[in-house]
Amino acid sequence: MIARRCERAVVTAYRELRGRDTPDPLAFQACTTLYRIHHPEASLSEARRLVAEWIDHHVVRQDTGPTPGCDCPQ
Repeated sequence: MIARRCERAVVTAYRELRGRDTPDPLAFQACTTLYRIHHPEASLSEARRLVAEWIDHHVVRQDTGPTPGCDCPQ
């Protein structure tokens, strides 16, 4: 289970977009935007880094363990 709301939202959105044949770059960009809606204080590079880490962790490797991430409440 993904504890952080922003992380869960990003991973769910990515999976759903890719499941609807959205090209990877567009799905990634949408998820980066979604992250920044949750965290407007985050820089674009920080958002891209976290989104990439979360997608790699949860989608590519299908790992269920904890991930590094933001400091937002769970």
